[in-house]
Amino acid sequence: MSKTAIKLNVNGKTEELLVEPRELLIYVLREKLNLTGPHVGCETSHCGACTVEIDGKSVKSCTMFAVQADGTEITTIEGLSTPDNLHVLQRMFREHHGLQCGYCTPGMITRAHRLLQENPNPTEEDVRFGIAGNLCRCTGYQNIVKSILAAAAEINAAQEAAE
Repeated sequence: MSKTAIKLNVNGKTEELLVEPRELLIYVLREKLNLTGPHVGCETSHCGACTVEIDGKSVKSCTMFAVQADGTEITTIEGLSTPDNLHVLQRMFREHHGLQCGYCTPGMITRAHRLLQENPNPTEEDVRFGIAGNLCRCTGYQNIVKSILAAAAEINAAQEAAE
């Protein structure tokens, strides 16, 4: 099968790759770019473990061909922070026990990041609706919601202090 050249901006770095037209973005991220934060879960877009941001929108990368992402800006969980400087969402998930097995966590945090960009001051109902496309089989969601609300409060407090 012939390969297609694509160019992606992933976590601020330009990547030029040759991909087969049928290759899913999740596999290109994981296997060609070694970004193992997004997880392969259901491969049907139901679980959200593969959630990434593409051009400012949450996208389930298991149902998108890599060629469709040509020319886009992609952010994975790896692009939100560094090992020495966790993103506020990552810190709040740790502090408020928003994870158990951790399998859904990268997709959940990536979706929560976009949710807080779209709605910086969400209610509990807003958060529950906003993460409805991401499934967690372990936590019961209570601490995930608490973590996202705590992150929103910290982000808002930091912005108010800066003004």
